[in-house]
Amino acid sequence: MKHASVTYAKGFRVLIGDARSQAASMVIEPGGREGGPDNRHHGADQWLYVESGHGEARINGHTYPLEAGSLVLIQRGDRHEIVNTGRSTLRTLNIYVPPAYTYDGHELPPAKA
Repeated sequence: MKHASVTYAKGFRVLIGDARSQAASMVIEPGGREGGPDNRHHGADQWLYVESGHGEARINGHTYPLEAGSLVLIQRGDRHEIVNTGRSTLRTLNIYVPPAYTYDGHELPPAKA
């Protein structure tokens, strides 16, 4: 069993994980963005839950509104960008299956099947 408190520090931060999955927090300031039109995870699905704030998830050329309580599944290979369109900080909890990042935030290569 592993346990971690969800904290929202500036930027992207891996919180906890194992060989099969991991959780990370992400904080985006007003007007900020993470990812980009060519950003994608080749080896992991990403569940993104919005804790607070407003924004947009831009996935494969489509735009989806984000607000507190929104839950989005960004599937492996989806091109995506998360944009804070609100006036306050956008805070998200992200679950990756399998893990997508090292603890210092570098992307991992796709897991072997």
